[in-house]
Amino acid sequence: MANTFKVKTNGAMPASAGTPLTLYTVPSSTTSVVLGLILTNIHTTSVTVDVQLVSDTSDTETNETILLAKDVTIPNGSSLELLSGGKLVFQTTDVLKIDCSVSAKIDACLSIMEIT
Repeated sequence: MANTFKVKTNGAMPASAGTPLTLYTVPSSTTSVVLGLILTNIHTTSVTVDVQLVSDTSDTETNETILLAKDVTIPNGSSLELLSGGKLVFQTTDVLKIDCSVSAKIDACLSIMEIT
């Protein structure tokens, strides 16, 4: 098994408020460990964000779409560090999506380790 550290970034997301935008999808035959997620408000006023995990992995458990953060306020010019300290394991085809109360006002940086 190979372990590869990666960073996934997206500036000014999502394209449309109320429509979560994909930041990361776990590749086929890969398990990913989320090390941290930083969201930065690039707007002139406060915004709220949602972080969503879309999981359709078929195994012995029921995996569903869940919110990892909901309506979290980020003041203008500030950053929020999520998913640090406690690690999350994502399986093949799991998707991490970001939504914001205002279109194109969140920069996102995701640190992961992919295990192939």
